[in-house]
Amino acid sequence: MKVAVVGATGLVGSEMLKVLAERNFPVTELIPVASEKSKGKEIEFKGKKYKVITPTEAIALKPNVALFSAGGATSTEYAPLFAEAGITVIDNSSAWRMDPTKKLVVPEVNGDVLTAEDKIIANPNCSTIQMVVVLKPLHDKYKIKRVVVSTYQSVTGTGVKAVRQLEDERAGIEGEKAYPYQIDLNVIPHIDVFQENGYTKEEMKMIKETNKIMGDDTIRVTATTVRIPVVGGHSESVNIEFENDFDVEELRELLRQQDGVVVVDNPSNLEYPMPKDAHGKNEVFVGRIRRDESQDKTVNLWIVADNLRKGAATNAVQIAELLYKKGLI
Repeated sequence: MKVAVVGATGLVGSEMLKVLAERNFPVTELIPVASEKSKGKEIEFKGKKYKVITPTEAIALKPNVALFSAGGATSTEYAPLFAEAGITVIDNSSAWRMDPTKKLVVPEVNGDVLTAEDKIIANPNCSTIQMVVVLKPLHDKYKIKRVVVSTYQSVTGTGVKAVRQLEDERAGIEGEKAYPYQIDLNVIPHIDVFQENGYTKEEMKMIKETNKIMGDDTIRVTATTVRIPVVGGHSESVNIEFENDFDVEELRELLRQQDGVVVVDNPSNLEYPMPKDAHGKNEVFVGRIRRDESQDKTVNLWIVADNLRKGAATNAVQIAELLYKKGLI
């Protein structure tokens, strides 16, 4: 497989290269791609050095698949050009997620929707991905009516500039800011831009993307997304109301059997998922599973995943793996 990574010098792009290597994706030729200003830079993959090229140069090399993580503007401009050249694009930006003509895919949830005709495939928002992997087996068994989610999201979700801001603040250095406020020793209840309805774009992404991935518009979702001073790993407090009642141990067992999920739920030993334990891992971790005693047929749980891994790079590579396995690329 000739594989292009567009945005290879960024946080998620670098993670994509690591995941491709770790999972032994059959890369016969790697094509690292970035903007004109990064052209000629060297990146390393499996012990070999590769020079970064521009998107236009990459199209001419006709890769089988292109993993995009270079922002919405780059995806909007170049993904269609790659697709026209017969290259399958897996895009990590928000550019195509809600386009009704494009599939929005989490392999463990709706990988079966992919076909050879899908030339631009959208990778969902990081916080949506980790939530729907947990929701899927529960919806299949008990039918979800409503989801209330509050997130605790890492600064890596914003990018290198945000990580630097946190490090600068911890070191007492005045530097460039990614956020309108201090993030160290603080919590900012604001991710992405505010919409007319008072929700942020990140919150609306979680709502709309969940319905699209689950293939069910009857699931009502409401979200509050929050940035916290953590490097690597998003956490979510999720309250789920079902149509049908459940047994907590049976529900726990369903999650244990779900691909890509690890149950860490032993309060008597103080065992529960934390971002530091999910860091660098590809799985979604779930714990604090307990019945909501204020309302029937409702459960509370806590979900944690590495947002650069399952929330971005790993999910994109898993989509490529699925396409390869099905002979679609």
